[in-house]
Amino acid sequence: MKFLLTSSGICNPSISDALADLLGKPIAESTALFVPTGVHPFPGGAARAWKAVQGQAAIPLSQLGWKSVGLLELTALPTIREENWVPAVREADALLVWGGDVLYLTYWMRRSGLAELLPSLTDTVYVGVSAGSIAVTPYNCDAEFDLPFVPDGSDMAEGADRALGLVDFTLYPHLNHPDMADTELSAIRKWASGIPVPTYAIDDNTAIKVVDGGVEIVSEGEWELIDP
Repeated sequence: MKFLLTSSGICNPSISDALADLLGKPIAESTALFVPTGVHPFPGGAARAWKAVQGQAAIPLSQLGWKSVGLLELTALPTIREENWVPAVREADALLVWGGDVLYLTYWMRRSGLAELLPSLTDTVYVGVSAGSIAVTPYNCDAEFDLPFVPDGSDMAEGADRALGLVDFTLYPHLNHPDMADTELSAIRKWASGIPVPTYAIDDNTAIKVVDGGVEIVSEGEWELIDP
């Protein structure tokens, strides 16, 4: 796949230009499927998902002027025949994967069959926001935060620190966010010190563009590469 991994959506002209470049055509001529699944475990998750789909959230993603936007709810897919949802995924120009709980999102990406399908979508642009970006890396930097949201008796917590590994680096979003104490660079460096792959710390005005394994930083803000 082609990836545009963001901390806070398509929030500046540089990231918008990177998205258009990956699509190979204007957003207005492109179709998208929106994945809200990651936000469901949080208090108020239903309302937050609705705001994201409607484009009422502060993070620009679904409201960018797409030719069409459909909803891909991962929790529903195991109960649907594959021939009734896989073609829609293959035909979409972009998958817009919202943020939230990385552990929950990766669990349903695997269980739904989407994780297995993703590597075959060579013409599709995967656009991640926060947890949606972390999910395709090898390691979940939010594992400790996610664990309290696991239902009692669920096996979801197994391997909580691992994500899908579709790219060969990990990502820590929201660098130096004023409302998130664990996003200070010192805290990110401490976490990254135990990770055997490179870690990109990116702020909300930065994205990572990946094509054929090649990595390009797109930024109007701050970022840092932390090598193992």
